[in-house]
Amino acid sequence: MSISALNTESSTKKRMINDKHKTYISLFSGAGIGCFGFKLEGFECIATNEIVERRLNIQKFNNKCRYKSGYIAGDLRDQTTKNSIRKELDFWKAKRGVKDLDVIIATPPCQGMSVANHKKKNELVRNSLVVESIRMVGELKPKFFVMENVRSFLNSICTDIDGKNRKIQDSINLNLGGIYNIAVQVINFRDYGNPSSRTRTIVLGVRKDLYEVTPLAFFPVAQEQKTVRQTIGHFLPLKELGEIDTKDIFHHFRRYTENMRSWIEQIGEGESAFDNQDPKRRPHRMVDGEIVFNTRKNGDKYKRNSWDLPCACIHTRNDILSSQTTLHPTDDRVFSVRELMYLMTIPNSFKWSSIPENVINKLPYDEKRGFLKKEELNIRHSIGEAVPTTIFQQIASKIKTWLDSPVIETKDVRGIVEWNRLEEPENLEIFVNKNFDKYSFEELSKIVELGNSQRYKHAAFYTRQDICYTVVKDLPDESQFSSIRILEPSVGMGNFLPLLIEKYKNVPRVEIDVIDIDKKTIEILKILIDKLVVPENFTIRFLNEDFLLLDKLNSVSGKNKPYDLVVGNPPFGKISNNNDLLKEYKQGKVNTVTNNLFSFFLEKAIHCAKHVALILPKSFLSAPEFDQTRELVAQYSIKKITDYGERGFHGVRIETICLIIDTSKQVLNRNVIVESYVQNTFDYKQQDYINSNEFPYWLLYRDAFFDRAASKLKFNVFVAYRDRQITKKITKLQGKVRVLKSRNIGNNSIVDIPRYDSYVDSYDNLPIARFVDYDGAVLVPNLTYYPRACFLPKNTIFDGSVAVLIPKNSVDVTEDDLQYYNSAEFTEFYRIARNFGTRSLNIDKNSVYFFGLLKERPICKLQSI
Repeated sequence: MSISALNTESSTKKRMINDKHKTYISLFSGAGIGCFGFKLEGFECIATNEIVERRLNIQKFNNKCRYKSGYIAGDLRDQTTKNSIRKELDFWKAKRGVKDLDVIIATPPCQGMSVANHKKKNELVRNSLVVESIRMVGELKPKFFVMENVRSFLNSICTDIDGKNRKIQDSINLNLGGIYNIAVQVINFRDYGNPSSRTRTIVLGVRKDLYEVTPLAFFPVAQEQKTVRQTIGHFLPLKELGEIDTKDIFHHFRRYTENMRSWIEQIGEGESAFDNQDPKRRPHRMVDGEIVFNTRKNGDKYKRNSWDLPCACIHTRNDILSSQTTLHPTDDRVFSVRELMYLMTIPNSFKWSSIPENVINKLPYDEKRGFLKKEELNIRHSIGEAVPTTIFQQIASKIKTWLDSPVIETKDVRGIVEWNRLEEPENLEIFVNKNFDKYSFEELSKIVELGNSQRYKHAAFYTRQDICYTVVKDLPDESQFSSIRILEPSVGMGNFLPLLIEKYKNVPRVEIDVIDIDKKTIEILKILIDKLVVPENFTIRFLNEDFLLLDKLNSVSGKNKPYDLVVGNPPFGKISNNNDLLKEYKQGKVNTVTNNLFSFFLEKAIHCAKHVALILPKSFLSAPEFDQTRELVAQYSIKKITDYGERGFHGVRIETICLIIDTSKQVLNRNVIVESYVQNTFDYKQQDYINSNEFPYWLLYRDAFFDRAASKLKFNVFVAYRDRQITKKITKLQGKVRVLKSRNIGNNSIVDIPRYDSYVDSYDNLPIARFVDYDGAVLVPNLTYYPRACFLPKNTIFDGSVAVLIPKNSVDVTEDDLQYYNSAEFTEFYRIARNFGTRSLNIDKNSVYFFGLLKERPICKLQSI
């Protein structure tokens, strides 16, 4: 058997849009210590912004930007500063061939209140610098953004772009969640390659048009902690006040008052000067000849670090003994600048002056002292405020690797995996190990699923990692579980598994059952799973079963459901009415009208799990055949609905959504996350608002505009009919009876189109005959977002591209009503009413509801589009 290799295009086509440069913009960059990691990885800095000029000068010493204009000193709240940043990006696009900015880094100060800006009534605007960072990301739309700040950062309150006060996390989600997949981690940098402690929040966003990747892929990797001894144990001891290493000016003894030495000279590692047994050796001052002891406000003042532990957090006041754990483990001093550099992973190549170090080191002692007097505090404060270089360098390295890696596309893998011819498991294993050993689990699962020639037949479509992420990130947090049972009922190649493992890796016991009706799929997955690092607290069971026929799951309800979570992408295909399985699948189901598999999967999942997260066709939101299913789901608490539109499955012409519900809770005025790939939005909406019984189906995008337009209309006044028998086979270019098609419908008029207009000679034997000359019947195009209408002309019929609206109860439809359907207001209203769909636009018994009649007739003509 011949096995095809990846074609040449796959190995050369990169994910980068810009071939020449990898680029970034840095906001609130300080001395550029953190983002120096991006420079080390070969990224070009387009613009760097810092308000303190002496720190911006340090960036210039390190040649951070290619052009002088890239160094932008100023307050980001000032329009001139923002304009300067935009101007630099425009320059790089015009002159350097940059098509798309790669990264924005933002480390804004998280002020409790900003004193610079004011609102009405003299209220202070909160955390305006954070909000300006969010605004810049939203405007410039880089591929990635990275934010770093204190642990409590996301729960702090900001005055958002819209003027409302909300948590910073909500501001990030609302303003950027529609464009980016966003992940948050609160980590201590000492666990990620930095030798000193520093607990910080990292927010990482990946633009949603970057497929096959999640923000989790770019966080630093956990590493074994490094001790102070391992990091700086080799440095020359410094014993004398003002001592400077003759070979390194930045390794020197920071001066302080001589009498303070007695406070620290006898304390050991991890001890504070306040721990001295002799009171005279405790921190104090003399007032009128009397000893007044300093107040011990916290336990880490005048405290030594320990050799065999990571260093304490490096603060801005790392120059004074009384700051938080600043003391060397054995020398009677604070750490030197060079030691601080090592403890913050700042490389020796980083420059603090325009004067080369080898020149400074040759200066006489007094001139060295003069240099340090001028520069040292700025250097120390810059280090204390910085992100350790290694943290951003790790992120930069991962972004660079991803940008440079080849893209695996459908056309690249056709014929690669001839898995339908490999019947025996041992042959499959040999095949995978021989041909695909270099690929990750995620890459292999994609290759296998795209190489499956039966995937269209079985509606088994590959679920991208970025799509899986939008589902998994909003599942219940791991802190809610001491143990968790998870079911994936139609597992395929296990695309959700890597993210589920990451999500619940810290839960003491995790059991995952994966089910698939295809035996071969299960056998391949067993082999591919070896590519995953599965923690010891995980147990994965493989079941070759039909989920819908598992009796042990049928009768379970209430609090005793066998699973905490059902997650996955079930098949969407329909079963023919004469299929014997259909009767079995419908047993016990609320919705017996449909024959679509996903509806049965959803109902069964609700009955066997406390939390359900499934990818479904978007038609679930509105199609009449799913009315009963929606009523069932609406009883429970909906956490999130994601509208992927047609962007969920590349090359598959179907719109999809993700639905996450909590079946253990009834609806209690709950906020639902509504995330839209269609509108690039992220919002929170009340469940009873979008699922209101006032309308025939769910309205994800319902808003104040929609409500205002709806208030003008009287609804539920038409029934709709579409003919499906009049086709091109029976129409012709000339005849006795005109057949109207969608393009013939104008604004209260009929449009003649040469060589498009159609006719038949007779309609006597067609069902449509009953509508001929029907008084008051209205014609509207069926599949369009630009509704327009006209009355049905005499002796005229229509084909399936047109819907006829028949007034109920002899209501009076006027020309003003028809004119309104062509107005800008109704067009936007109708788009919202149709959930901005692209393929679910047939006018059916549900959607015809929204063709209402004006309650008040307009005095003047409505604006048309």
